[in-house]
Amino acid sequence: MSPAPGPGSPQQQASLLVINPSGNRSRVGMSPLPFSIGRQADNHLVLRDNRASRNHARIVEEDGGFFIEDLNSRHGVTVNGVPIRGRQKLSSGDRIEFGVQDSYKLVFTLEEAEIQRLMEQMSSPVSQTGATASLSKLRALVEVARTVQSSLSTQAVLSTVVDAALTVTGAERGFLLLRQKDDLEIVVARDHRGRAIPPGELEVPAHLIQKALSDRRDMLPMSFDPREQADPDISTSRKTLRGVLCVPLVHVRTGGTEETMMLSTMGDAAGVIYLESRLGATDLTAGDQELLQTLAMEASTILENARLLEQERLRQKMDEELKIAREIQQSLMPRKLPSSGWFRAAAASIPSHQVGGDYCDVRQLSADTWAFVVADVSGKGVSSALLASLLQGAFLAGGHAAMRIEELMAHVNRFLTERTEGEKYATLFCGVMSRNGQLRWSNAGHCPPLVLRRSGEIFRLAATSMPLGMLEQAEFEVQHTQLAPGDKIVVYTDGVSEAQNPSGQFFEARHLEQVLRASAVKPCEELISTLIRAVEVFTEDMPQSDDITAVAMEYAPEEPS
Repeated sequence: MSPAPGPGSPQQQASLLVINPSGNRSRVGMSPLPFSIGRQADNHLVLRDNRASRNHARIVEEDGGFFIEDLNSRHGVTVNGVPIRGRQKLSSGDRIEFGVQDSYKLVFTLEEAEIQRLMEQMSSPVSQTGATASLSKLRALVEVARTVQSSLSTQAVLSTVVDAALTVTGAERGFLLLRQKDDLEIVVARDHRGRAIPPGELEVPAHLIQKALSDRRDMLPMSFDPREQADPDISTSRKTLRGVLCVPLVHVRTGGTEETMMLSTMGDAAGVIYLESRLGATDLTAGDQELLQTLAMEASTILENARLLEQERLRQKMDEELKIAREIQQSLMPRKLPSSGWFRAAAASIPSHQVGGDYCDVRQLSADTWAFVVADVSGKGVSSALLASLLQGAFLAGGHAAMRIEELMAHVNRFLTERTEGEKYATLFCGVMSRNGQLRWSNAGHCPPLVLRRSGEIFRLAATSMPLGMLEQAEFEVQHTQLAPGDKIVVYTDGVSEAQNPSGQFFEARHLEQVLRASAVKPCEELISTLIRAVEVFTEDMPQSDDITAVAMEYAPEEPS
């Protein structure tokens, strides 16, 4: 890392390249300091990963240097793959991770705030010669490009890069071409006066450009004798060319403390800067070549940032759409369940993604009858959520009161098979509870619901048929169970029993039964809260791959209706 700035020297600005678990990147300035990092919403950088600690780490500045401190986090902090103890000094390019795989990654970078000083050097009367003058000029131009990047379009910034390349080389015309599948498309065409080249003059020697890419060179200068036909790709109207220069735009990869350009095949190149001149042959100093390589790297970075920004915009748009879908789906859940009377109920549903494929409903058919259904559609995400909503519509259209359970199940089964052709199915538990304690139910391949006695005794309501949507002519058996006062029925989806902790262990039905036995006398709402909390503690808040839904219902005839 650079030494601490003294009085009057440029201050060092620190930033973090943030790579989220999906691979999307963004750059965050570290202000103010200390800069806090963690899962809690009031951190300067919020890690949206339940495995991260609420206050995981912070970065502080002392004596001109930057240090990262582990705030007694659960999984620790690593720098360049090595766990830190307490705190560690950071160098530009250091990779910071948070002790778990597939989580956030940070790259710490430092930049000297020299834009104004370099701009002043460009207009300074002090004489500079050769590579030194070119280096100062290019650094200023690159810094200007970085500055306008935040406020202008990508096209404007790339035009600035081409202008800078023309300034460095003294070439007459410059082009920036980007790869579009197997072709190269001209996106910037400028002359040395900063004017756009007319469409009729946009011809470029494709053979030379392909040679620059296929030769795997960082730079390919060529000089021609106008008396000779140097290259068959140069048309008759352009035989006066004396020199051309091709600079591939290559991907920038961070490694250690340096950024390096890596070029192996044309597939690694995003495009090329092509420069040409009729006045003189291409003759670049080592300093000029370094400047052009820096410009190519800068253009590649601009293009990558534009691509990532577009990805982020698409992700945000999708997140907004999923948020709306989730709100619609949540509005279809029962809003108010009875907490008193002879029938009581409580429910909770936590989707693994923005929207899930679980569905539950509890509704009163008459003063003496309540009906309920819990379903789990195969798969996850939006498609399963839409099918769950269709499933709810089918039940509402069929109506518990209008037909018997077996007829209703057959009706919904036909509905699914007609619309999904067997590609999607749903496990489902459907039942009707009467005031006299009789429970009529059918289990279509669903996790066996548990009947919980006040004594803590538990027995299961096993599957009576295959899931819905698999076979059009399937039959659905209905069974009867007599409930005793105080009995509770707990219906859940496999997201509960298959919830995983960081070690890969499952919550399993036996753990579920232990929790229920310990909560046998609790009201339904408290029982469901206890169960959900037990799952969260077991999984250590780790994101789950399946939706979690549970419904508890109690038969309490001693209470007045």
